[in-house]
Amino acid sequence: MDDLEKAILITFDETGAVDSVLKSQAVAFCQRIKETPSICSICIERLWFSKLVQVQFWCLQCLHEVIRLRYSSLSPQEKSFIRKSVFSMACYEGLDDNNAVRVLEAPAFIKNKLAQVLVTLIYFEYPLIWPSVFIDFLPNLNKGATVIDMFCRILNSLDDELISLDYPRSTEEVAIAAQVKDAMREQCVVQMVRAWYDIVSMYRNSDPELCSTVLDSMRRYISWIDIGLIVNDAFIRLLFELMLGDGFSDQLRGAAASCVLAVVSKRMESRSKLTLLQSLQMSRVFGLIAEDNDSELVSKAAALLTGYATELLDCSKRINAKDAKEVSMELLNEVLPSIFCVMQNHEVDTAFSIVQFLSEFVSTMKSLPSLSERQLLHVGQILEVIRMQILFDPSYRDNLDVLDKIGREEEDGMLEFRKDLLVLLRSVGRVAPDVTLNFIRNSFASAVSSSVERNVEEVEAALSLFYALGESLSDETMRSGSGLLRELVPMLLSTRFPCHSNRLVALVYLDTITRYMKFIQENTQYIPLVLAAFLDERGIHHPNVNVSRRASYLFMRVVKMLKAKLVPFIETILQSLQDKVSRFTSMNCSLKELLGSEDGSHIFEAIGLLIGMEDVPLEKQSDYLSSLLTPLCQQVEVLLVNAKVQNPEESLARIANMQQIIMAINAISKGFSERLVTASRPAIGLMFKQTLDVLLQILVVFPKIEPLRSKVTSFIHRMVDTLGASVFPYLPKAIEQLLAESEPKELMGFLLLLNQLICKFNVAVRDIMEEVYPVIANKIFNIIPRDPFPSEPGNNTEEIRELQELQRTFYTFLNVIATHDLSVVFLSPQSRPYLEVMMQLLLSTSCNHKEILVRKACVQIFIRLIKDWSARPFGEEKVPGFQSFVIEAFAMNCCLYSVLDKSFEFHDANTLVLFGEIVMAQKVMYEKFGNDFLIHFVSKGLPTAHCPQDLAEQYCQKLQGNDVKALKSFYQLLIQNLRLQQNGSLVFR
Repeated sequence: MDDLEKAILITFDETGAVDSVLKSQAVAFCQRIKETPSICSICIERLWFSKLVQVQFWCLQCLHEVIRLRYSSLSPQEKSFIRKSVFSMACYEGLDDNNAVRVLEAPAFIKNKLAQVLVTLIYFEYPLIWPSVFIDFLPNLNKGATVIDMFCRILNSLDDELISLDYPRSTEEVAIAAQVKDAMREQCVVQMVRAWYDIVSMYRNSDPELCSTVLDSMRRYISWIDIGLIVNDAFIRLLFELMLGDGFSDQLRGAAASCVLAVVSKRMESRSKLTLLQSLQMSRVFGLIAEDNDSELVSKAAALLTGYATELLDCSKRINAKDAKEVSMELLNEVLPSIFCVMQNHEVDTAFSIVQFLSEFVSTMKSLPSLSERQLLHVGQILEVIRMQILFDPSYRDNLDVLDKIGREEEDGMLEFRKDLLVLLRSVGRVAPDVTLNFIRNSFASAVSSSVERNVEEVEAALSLFYALGESLSDETMRSGSGLLRELVPMLLSTRFPCHSNRLVALVYLDTITRYMKFIQENTQYIPLVLAAFLDERGIHHPNVNVSRRASYLFMRVVKMLKAKLVPFIETILQSLQDKVSRFTSMNCSLKELLGSEDGSHIFEAIGLLIGMEDVPLEKQSDYLSSLLTPLCQQVEVLLVNAKVQNPEESLARIANMQQIIMAINAISKGFSERLVTASRPAIGLMFKQTLDVLLQILVVFPKIEPLRSKVTSFIHRMVDTLGASVFPYLPKAIEQLLAESEPKELMGFLLLLNQLICKFNVAVRDIMEEVYPVIANKIFNIIPRDPFPSEPGNNTEEIRELQELQRTFYTFLNVIATHDLSVVFLSPQSRPYLEVMMQLLLSTSCNHKEILVRKACVQIFIRLIKDWSARPFGEEKVPGFQSFVIEAFAMNCCLYSVLDKSFEFHDANTLVLFGEIVMAQKVMYEKFGNDFLIHFVSKGLPTAHCPQDLAEQYCQKLQGNDVKALKSFYQLLIQNLRLQQNGSLVFR
């Protein structure tokens, strides 16, 4: 065993016995080997001589990556060498050397990987460069089952990777698939079909499993090859003999049934289709439905008969000729009794009218004391109608799966249509609750017991019924798990539907599991099943990005609900998510891929919630967090180093990639509390500090990129909450960069960050604020106008709206400073030049601003400044001129004239709150300024409003008392009386 093989074994080790440093070194060593020019020769040599499956897999994976990503850069000699070597392996050929290994003797996953490599070559080389690949392979089938099995794997991989329309394809892939199919039709399909027939005929008794494999491959190709090659006396007779023969295994019989279903489902002109269906004499299959319901054969036969009936129904609708229509209906009537229990597709043009009629019919039963046997039968049939009607039309299946324009319209229409059906369901439930519950249970059980490949609509409907059932259950019922739930929830969790790849099925499945999580919280034995559903291809690893996104979000919610109960499963969860974590932060993604992919924030938040719990041992927690943060930070550092040597498109992709990394780190941090990272486990806090230090470099390198500034600012917010006071050493650098911008939007974001710092740390940020505030004041006073914003409709531009929002944010900022014992900041030598401008702005706003809550914030600022800057009961004024400004300007204009104005509406709740603050301001002025305030207000202010002497005296008494509530009530009456006396004729300004 050489160094490479040793390194590969170490990288594949999952026992945990290998040191993490050694494993990292092994991974790096393997990566260096991958990048060597001779990697193809290295891999092929290992494949010929190494018996280690890990080495075989690694080498095949390398070859696959080289062909897929670097094919155009390979020399003709290298391509020829790879082609001949891989083909020889697939054909079970060996070297003369006695020590040579045959790859086809390896486990199935190695053979599948070999097939994938060969198919990738076909993608690039067939038919122009390597036109003989299939023709050359066919003679090797005589070597027996091993090569036949490999040929099937190649055909299956070709279908999965290129031809099948079950997966999203690019325009280029669609064109290449068409080219490959055209060439195969012309060159080798006839020989392939003949080989399929001969193999199945020869091995059906001796190796039924091999025959099943061949038929499964054939089934995939029937949809696009000449149907006459299959629909002939010989092949159809063979398929029916296999399907109907009692001596064959269920697997083989089911595979034959699936091939006949592919024949039945092949698209063609309606009359030709009807002739085909008629010739199949499908009545021979009806008896299979009566067999054991648990068998795979019954499921396949049910799928066949359902597909057959659907096609007949389609023919009857499309064909206008009376005789042909009669034939189609006759055949349909023959099959209906056998497929009522498995029917998946019912189209009723008058569905809405029928639902309305059934609603009325059910309403007549509400007044009956009990239902007769016949009425109960009717109820069961109505429920069956509801179930059938909520099925999606299978003809839109592809559109719904990719959610194109047609699919979106169909889904929206069905969701709207289901509203009436679910109202009917609730009506039936009120009339016959037991029957309804049993029906829902049986519907779900029917879907659970079926492994039919094409029952997408059936399964989706059953799950939707189960989901709807949850809407009417109380939390207590959900937690306790009454008889029905105790049976259904485990059934839901343990089921793997064949159609899970469908977007609609996957979404409703995951939503249904999430809806019943309260049951899981009380029945933790089902947690492994929940995790499997979310972490495998049914959830986060689903091929449809919409499902994957939804699964990520729902999984995050599940983690929040189960939290500490998931600690024993953290290793399993992290291992399952590793590929997703890597993909979200891959530096090789194009901009298009980044914009179209899941941002990963929910997955990373779920991981953060899991590993951030104190229940996780410190050593494990450190390892988990380091394994996430270290590679993410390293990527950021690499991106920053290369920032100036990128073309525009690369730069956009790197910026998008960096945004994803920041979001991922931010999401991870949400799971860690301040107490954990600062008190109980400071080593964890150190990791986040180091991460913050790296991310702050982004502001230096990309100072003008708003999305990055926003993401980094968001992370600083998170670190303030997470790291507490230990974040202080990193703030100067952050503030310096954030202060460099003067756009309203950027300033607003910065003010929100400062508000958070003040609210969390109070006077501890005084030094920072004394340094920052003058810079902010200078910027903002030069941006926002001193006069009120124009209110005319034409002035409501985006620019004005941004300035208004900045103004509101700035007043909140001033309020936060004042109310957190930091008013001294306004008095620092650097801030003094802005003090008068600030006071005038606050005065104007407290009196005139159209938003009451903004006025309230400004009044609160005055109250706090009065408290902080008053010299009472002795000493010199802290702020010369402040007392006279408050008494002569603020008290008169805000506390008296603004409330006398008729626009000050006492019936408005927010205005009453503002009025309370104004009254409180008067109380504080009296406490701090004493008679200086009282005499001026009573002798100079109230007389201008023609206030009677007796009311002025009462005002003095109330103000000098201790009952603020009584003062507020009196002052409101006083203002209202003064308004009446003035009759609204005076404007006090």
